[in-house]
Amino acid sequence: MNLNVIWNNTLNQIKEELASLTFNTWFNDTKLNKIDNDIAFIIVPMPIHKRHLQENYYNLISDKMFEVTGTQYDLEFLLEEEIEKIEEDNEKKLKTESNDNSNVNSNLNPTLNFNTFVVGSSNKFAQASALSVAENPGKMYNPLFIYGNSGLGKTHLMHAIGNYIVENSNKRVLYVSCEQFKEDYLSMMKKDEDGTNFNYIDFFREKYRNIDVLIIDDIQFLAGSNKTQHEFFNTFNTLHKDNKQIIISSDRSPNDLRNLEDRLKTRFCWGLTVSIFPPDLELRREILKKKIKSAEFPNEIGEDVIQYMASNIGSNVRELEGAINRLGAYSTIMGGLPITLDLAIDALKGFISTGIGDNNEIHRIQRIVAEYFQISIDDIKSKKRSSNISFPRQIAMYLCRNMTDESFPKIGLEFGGKDHSTVMHSVEKIENEIKVNKDLDNIIEKLKKDIGVV
Repeated sequence: MNLNVIWNNTLNQIKEELASLTFNTWFNDTKLNKIDNDIAFIIVPMPIHKRHLQENYYNLISDKMFEVTGTQYDLEFLLEEEIEKIEEDNEKKLKTESNDNSNVNSNLNPTLNFNTFVVGSSNKFAQASALSVAENPGKMYNPLFIYGNSGLGKTHLMHAIGNYIVENSNKRVLYVSCEQFKEDYLSMMKKDEDGTNFNYIDFFREKYRNIDVLIIDDIQFLAGSNKTQHEFFNTFNTLHKDNKQIIISSDRSPNDLRNLEDRLKTRFCWGLTVSIFPPDLELRREILKKKIKSAEFPNEIGEDVIQYMASNIGSNVRELEGAINRLGAYSTIMGGLPITLDLAIDALKGFISTGIGDNNEIHRIQRIVAEYFQISIDDIKSKKRSSNISFPRQIAMYLCRNMTDESFPKIGLEFGGKDHSTVMHSVEKIENEIKVNKDLDNIIEKLKKDIGVV
């Protein structure tokens, strides 16, 4: 029910109680301006109306509004100019608060912004979602939960959101790691000089609840800390209830966060959950070009060197950065030699073996399962649905889930980009089949022995 409807219905009821002359004199030019904190602000034409309505008709108006709305309101009679003055004062107050907000330590790295984030197919959806949240904090996707393996750009995106909000609004932003949150919570257990911890509690709640945007990194480290989880649960609820934006990152999806309370995992899924996958070849090339440009190498690096590095290194951005630093250091030590393909091969000899080589745990499981069932790895990664391929694929997914620490989305990515729900279904199916099928149980045990300790 809008304000005009409420006031018109109230006036109609008052009109039945009063003579026409009385009603027209005192009520004709009144208006319900707003209702705030159970106070009804009523605009009146002249000062005499304020006093007369307050002294003679307060209870009548209050009772009739209760009949119309079902709520008992306090009444405030104001002139038009008084309303304008209140609004001006509120604007000044907001400006003062905005100035105060600029002093809040947000912990943001200004170099990590949307302009320096390189976008490709593996992170495009995450970047678009992050930008949507940055443009509409508290309104779009709350909370935003970003997950993926280490070094793929989660932290960069979180800082980018925070920096965008700080630059384009007066909102108070706080970025912290999960470890910092835990440390701050534990500080509440300390005692001050008076033997109490009230000051520490006030500090904690001021820091984490009197903000507009909370960005918390690596939430998986909350696992196992029951009391800290309870405090984060309360902080989350307080911020979310007040439409404050919450942004969370993890190395795995909410459903894969073991030893985390179900009520927290449920809340993490309230908004939008997005994943970042390892960069493909094209994205690795673009990242290398951008990093090389910002590193300001004295000698130009050719396309053949960039192609070599992108093809042989880079399951994450940190590995690419490490390769660039190694290449630059090697060139300098060698007397500033031009960075040719031959020099890059020499410089990165020992580095490439730690890149995206054959020691990927999932790849090894896929290979052993494929050999056992006499199919190809390409078959396992394909979309083929024939039973001679789909069944080994499900077994391989089951083994990957049970013999590695990889998340459902990561496993799905390594199986030709399958959705995480497909992996979950496959794992569940094999788990149930083992219970009733002794032959399958024997096959699984043999494969586990072949795979060994992964």
